[in-house]
Amino acid sequence: MLKQHARGLTALGLYALVWGVAVATLAATKADGFGDAIAVMGVIGIGFSAIGWLVTLGARPPVVEVRRPALELGAVLAFLAAYAVLFTGWGLSAFKAAAPAGQAHDILLLALKLVVHVVLPAALIVTIGGKLRPLFTARADTRGFWLSLVLLGAAILGVLSVISPALQQISGLKASPVLTAAAIAGTFVWLALEAGLCEEFLFRAVLQTRLAAFLRSEMAAVFIGALVFALVHAPGLWLRTDAGAAGHSANLLTATAYAVAVLSPAGVFLGVMWMRTRSLLLVVLLHALIDVLPNTAEFYRTWF
Repeated sequence: MLKQHARGLTALGLYALVWGVAVATLAATKADGFGDAIAVMGVIGIGFSAIGWLVTLGARPPVVEVRRPALELGAVLAFLAAYAVLFTGWGLSAFKAAAPAGQAHDILLLALKLVVHVVLPAALIVTIGGKLRPLFTARADTRGFWLSLVLLGAAILGVLSVISPALQQISGLKASPVLTAAAIAGTFVWLALEAGLCEEFLFRAVLQTRLAAFLRSEMAAVFIGALVFALVHAPGLWLRTDAGAAGHSANLLTATAYAVAVLSPAGVFLGVMWMRTRSLLLVVLLHALIDVLPNTAEFYRTWF
């Protein structure tokens, strides 16, 4: 037990060092994201993680069995390396250039993401002898599930309502209250599949469980997993063609710094919730709640 805590604290120290260097890099290069990094770490990385930890006190999530930790982690990391370059870096940009925006584009993109994030990793796990069933467990009856969903959901929506322009964008649609509510609900369901299920299955259920088995520390897996989560997104920020998008940079170092500084705190928060509940359903819903308000206006314009 002491060795597990020591590994966890070592991983926390490493994460803090890398995150600090990333923030310093953004400040030194005067790149966008410095203010966002501080806010996201304070609210999501620390604040939401602390709330999630407290409301799940007493929870006893099962350990996911990983028979050959080194082999399985190595296979997953190799998949993520290919994923970072071929999908987030080149694939998404090529897809957006080839498929015109609209409903058909979004449906095809959802299908592509489900294949890349769920079907292929699941096939990989089965191929190397891993078990899939524990990864897909909803565990809605576990201690703290509903309290976490209600309290953190309210906190997420409340914070986003204050710090993001999402509500102004939604108001600018001039939609009726019924259509607005339908658009928000539709956006939530869509994002639960496109962002929540896809990324949480790959990065929490698949990656974090292998890291925990290999490092022999659940806490270490949270922080190392958050760094991997961020680093995998860096090629996409560097190679993407929509130059006005948040985090985009023609400089790979700056793009990597942004990914670590701004994206990894969400990885910490969701990693903590997976560690404390082992509920794929919970982390999927929380991920969708983080994204729902900022994406509602775009979803309305596409589907309504």
